Amino acid sequence: MSAPVADAVIIGSGPGGATAAEVLTRAGWTVVILEKGRNHLLEPDDLTRPAGDYSNDEIKFISRYFLGPDPLIEPRAFRRNADEGEHTHVGEVNSIPTTVGGGGTHADGKVPRFREDDFSMRSTHGPQQDALIEDWPLDYDELEPFYAEVERAIGVAGREGANPFAAWRSGPYPMPPGPPMYGALLSSAAAERVGLHPYEAPTAANSVAYAGRPACNNCGFCAFFGCPIHAKGDPVALLTKAMATGRAQLMPETYVSRIVTEGRRATAVEYVDAAGDTHRMDAALVIVAGGAIETPRLLLLSGLEHPALGRYLTVHFQTIVVGHFPQLRLHPLRGRAVTHVHDDAMIQDDRSRAAAKEAGLPWLRGGMVEHSGGGLPVMAARHSPWGRAHAQVMRDASLRDHMWAFIMQGEDLPYATNTVDLSPSVRDARGFAVARVTYQPGRHELAASKHHGKILQSVLEEMGAEYVIHTSSPGVSYHGIGATPVPESRHVMGTTRMGDDPATSVVDRWGRVHALDNVVVADSSVFVTASGYGPTLTLVALAARAAHHLAGTKPGE
Repeated sequence: MSAPVADAVIIGSGPGGATAAEVLTRAGWTVVILEKGRNHLLEPDDLTRPAGDYSNDEIKFISRYFLGPDPLIEPRAFRRNADEGEHTHVGEVNSIPTTVGGGGTHADGKVPRFREDDFSMRSTHGPQQDALIEDWPLDYDELEPFYAEVERAIGVAGREGANPFAAWRSGPYPMPPGPPMYGALLSSAAAERVGLHPYEAPTAANSVAYAGRPACNNCGFCAFFGCPIHAKGDPVALLTKAMATGRAQLMPETYVSRIVTEGRRATAVEYVDAAGDTHRMDAALVIVAGGAIETPRLLLLSGLEHPALGRYLTVHFQTIVVGHFPQLRLHPLRGRAVTHVHDDAMIQDDRSRAAAKEAGLPWLRGGMVEHSGGGLPVMAARHSPWGRAHAQVMRDASLRDHMWAFIMQGEDLPYATNTVDLSPSVRDARGFAVARVTYQPGRHELAASKHHGKILQSVLEEMGAEYVIHTSSPGVSYHGIGATPVPESRHVMGTTRMGDDPATSVVDRWGRVHALDNVVVADSSVFVTASGYGPTLTLVALAARAAHHLAGTKPGE
């Protein structure tokens, strides 16, 4: 074995991989970051500077898979359950961008923290039938310093104390909230009138100039788009900081196909380059940050076996409630996609307890509710009638200016039957088995959606909606392809869960694979439970915690 080229090989350049790289290089380590997607985030000739590849182009980002993966060459297989056979769908399945920067490049930047009880679900709320609900091997107090560190590193805009249900904080947000969307002011006022508690969403988009990047200009092309001016700090801030140390090497278009192991140690990674040639890179330490679908896929391709590997997949069962306001223009095309949210659906009250009892369940838990607008122009055009009426419908902007929506990121429970494994027959363009997702919501998710959807409908009616549509994902696609059982939340968690017991968990409390002494997982696949909050800030905090543990440093060092 030749000498490794760096202290650590990091597989994946998204929020988890970027965070690990930033913490380790700050501590003096050298790292190589292997990313299977193209580089559109950083200037190729100066990786300390953001690139100019992004634009406000719906077709480019949503229809032509600019950020990847293209489902024709990197598909996934899907089925709802094993009784459906090998699969029922091959193509796009809840794909997070495959590109330098990973999922952080396309997100609209909401970065809430988890609350205390998110780490102690079994102790706080108790078990649920068919779900394996366990407490995490760490608590909020232990993670809080890392939350604070990564909020400062990426830049988060928010208002301390605005959310009455929030966990304690050691300090204020680095930036104040940005300007509110007009529609969000109306929906927040209506929500307050029915007893809810909306607040300004904590967002990784600059409200003021921060760390050398400009303030958000509220162009409206936020969710599913790369930011043309790089006002979103996650993960561009972390990657540029790592590259600026001179101790990081970034290798895009590098597909890692296998981690080579001998006994309890990884010795190398095998990868395929852009030309299709296979190489091997010796490794002293491997950090896997591919996300909760690609990480178990790689570990399975590498021969790792564990009864929990690929199991307990959670994706957030989304409740989508849309109101139409024919006499009211809500101007949703200006803003950061979501400026206001509320958390009431995550709090147990008399109504949720009664709904749980009616459903024959011990408890119900929804998720954070996003206040958001209608569709963008191309999406609206696809849903509008063709012919002479098309131009008038587009001018009226019914699907853009006159719609307002709530999206609840409902907490999925961890079921052993919801899995990621290797497809027996489907291969990607390089010849490797693709990930097969088996997923369907359980009784809890359906009951919680029904209960909280009615409350959200009442808010839209209070706001003045003429009619309201209640749907879900999986259920219907918000990209215009009709009814589908395939989830589209882009929140994917839980397939290499962490824990202290090697018999029931894949990685330990630091993300280290129990069976391999020098392989660490730094993404949302380590989550024990899903919470009802977006996973990004928590996976980033966990990645920072794991990297500090490796380097023997503390937050801020």
